[in-house]
Amino acid sequence: MKYEQCLKYLEKIQNLGIKFGLDNVRTILSSFKNPHQKYPSVLVAGTNGKGSVCAMLTQILIHHDLRPGLFTSPHLVKPEERIRIGNRLIPSRDFCRILTALKARIEELIASKKLLTPPTYFELLTCLALVYFEEQKADIAVLEVGMGGRFDATNVVKPCVSVITTISGEHQKFLGESLNQIAREKAGIVKPGVPVVCGVEEAGAYQTIKKRAEELKAPFYGVFHRKDNFSVRKTKTEYSFIYRSDEERYVFSPSLQGEHQGRNAAVAIAACEQLSTGWKRLEKDKIIEGIEETSWEGRLEVVSREPLVILDGAHNVEGALALKKYIEDSLPSPLIFLFAVMRDKEIEKIADILFPQAEKVILTRFPYFKAASPDDIETKTPGYQDRIIKEPDPRKALKLAVRRAGPDGCVVAAGSLFLVGEIKKIIE
Repeated sequence: MKYEQCLKYLEKIQNLGIKFGLDNVRTILSSFKNPHQKYPSVLVAGTNGKGSVCAMLTQILIHHDLRPGLFTSPHLVKPEERIRIGNRLIPSRDFCRILTALKARIEELIASKKLLTPPTYFELLTCLALVYFEEQKADIAVLEVGMGGRFDATNVVKPCVSVITTISGEHQKFLGESLNQIAREKAGIVKPGVPVVCGVEEAGAYQTIKKRAEELKAPFYGVFHRKDNFSVRKTKTEYSFIYRSDEERYVFSPSLQGEHQGRNAAVAIAACEQLSTGWKRLEKDKIIEGIEETSWEGRLEVVSREPLVILDGAHNVEGALALKKYIEDSLPSPLIFLFAVMRDKEIEKIADILFPQAEKVILTRFPYFKAASPDDIETKTPGYQDRIIKEPDPRKALKLAVRRAGPDGCVVAAGSLFLVGEIKKIIE
């Protein structure tokens, strides 16, 4: 298939929606001789922070002259962003070649009744990534779990280390209403004997994950289990952090902005210590260098200086709280919010956290069938009528936001990584 054909095929597959279970992925990968079993991996789950932790781990591995494969989701502009060797995206020609081979193989498996249903969009791209990493002789794969853990397509691997970053309320329709239920689903990535690095701080969810690790005799490491092992220091221009593991003391200032990225970095450090013990020795200096040189688009990403325009994928309560803290600590006024969100998110709660920070909130939407319209958002946020301006076209909305902010103000686009991707397309 040519590139446009590949995109149309993926669009068709995407309409199948979400389906849980590992059978499809195992069947497809088995037909390719199980490429995912031929290199080590790190599996990273959690509600927030997992993409940033994966990016930090990848940069740390690059600093050790290794060739890590990186699989993340969602993409911002094009699907190749999900699959990388080091910092290099999979070339479009390789993306199309492997996808074409997967399409043909899937058709064969369905015809022979070895595959009962077509794979979902996420399952298909997971398989593509795992095949590509073997082709490229990746030293190790860093894999971001899509949703949950237990039945996520990435959970076909047996990793060197399982990482769970944070637990908060999201995707309750699929994962359960309580934090303990969500934690149980994410703890589904825990494997017998495989070390678990846990950045979760909420007590009930933490104990749920720890209990599951104990049941499977998986060594368990709580990153923030002691109150004195993580500290924050803020200057006018940056945050500095100290993380004390059982082995070392690390002092670092992550290149990724925001206090929450210090916690993500501590989780990445703890994962590196486990890799050092069970796989390959990683050096302290290079771990810190990797953390201080990581870039990750769509996470407090500055795309303009006059006015200051920042893109952030905050799409749930935990992400909104992290963004609010950064705004209060670091951003000038007037602040203009450019906001769009999925219909199934906790719109009222997110708005109550973020909208009071802004002089004006411009509601827009991105072209996706699950996107909330500006009218939908306005209906759910009745207390902010005096701040709200509705502009459904994101291009016009961005121009309006920039004009309202003026050269000395600030625009923050947030609410969804889909909005971030749309703004990046406009800017580029």
